[in-house]
Amino acid sequence: MKKLKFALFGTGFWANYQLPGWYAAGNVECVALYNRTKSKAEKIAETFDIPAVYDDAEALLDNEELDFVDICTNVETHALFTKMAAERGLPVVCQKPMATTLAEAEMMVKICQDAGVPLFINENWRWQYPIRQFKQVLNTGRIGKLFRARIDYRNSFPVFDNQPFLKELEQFILADIGSHILDTARFLFGEATTLYCQTYRIHPDIKGEDVATCMMTMGDGMTVVCEMSYATKREHDRFPETYIQVEGSDGFLELAPDFWIRETTSERTVAKRHVPPRYDWADPAYDLVHSSIVPAQADFVKTLESKGQAETTGEDNFKTMQLVFGSYESAKTGKAIEPLKLVSG
Repeated sequence: MKKLKFALFGTGFWANYQLPGWYAAGNVECVALYNRTKSKAEKIAETFDIPAVYDDAEALLDNEELDFVDICTNVETHALFTKMAAERGLPVVCQKPMATTLAEAEMMVKICQDAGVPLFINENWRWQYPIRQFKQVLNTGRIGKLFRARIDYRNSFPVFDNQPFLKELEQFILADIGSHILDTARFLFGEATTLYCQTYRIHPDIKGEDVATCMMTMGDGMTVVCEMSYATKREHDRFPETYIQVEGSDGFLELAPDFWIRETTSERTVAKRHVPPRYDWADPAYDLVHSSIVPAQADFVKTLESKGQAETTGEDNFKTMQLVFGSYESAKTGKAIEPLKLVSG
């Protein structure tokens, strides 16, 4: 089958893993790079043997024959580059967080709908192997009716060391990690009907929040708490693992440190370790996350080849954005909100 040709917009930290993730997913070829600082793109092009480099996004789109574009730039440019690509009839893969505002996210969805092109959001967290296995066990129904859950992402990893721009964000952990964790909550438990959030800033040299706690009513009335922090010093500080605990009428299910899934019912406890795949191109500190890039992008490739339905579309991720921006609204007002009623205006 003919390889799908794409251009990557943005050649920062994540480009070093986004590109090998695409090649591991299969049947794609990166033919061009864009970066506003051309010298950075040239270094990536040399590493990955990519023939064309641009510092003019419109020139790239006008000169290259592409099957899709992958936008891996700062969030404030996502809407602009999505519009450029959609106007040229090109499918768009866009990094998370999807947009800087709910209105911008809605605009991106509408632009692609009007152009008749798919919009995919590269929301890879839900594709982590242990989380996918957890979902399979949860779906068996063995622990009965679900009534409470906790999704726990708390550590003290020095995330600002290799991504110093994060210090300057007015909205940090909810936009950066909350887009992942809140999307995982949706993946596991369905949509939220109510949401209440509190945020804190612990690191003294950053602009945004580095701690957030969200409590939601989800699915069939269960309570879901999402805890996020880059300021928590704990015994099991195993960045970037996510821990999950779910209580049901007939049992308890847990994704514990070191990828252990434990299912407890009145009969017994069953424990099994689900180790994610490893890739030699992954950063050892991020390899859990980097390995999840591959199945997420494989889903996009499959969809583009078959004209089917991807899992993390713009339409779907808009609901995650309602939770992210709803969390900021709740934290600001101190009130619970109904996130699905949030509108872009």
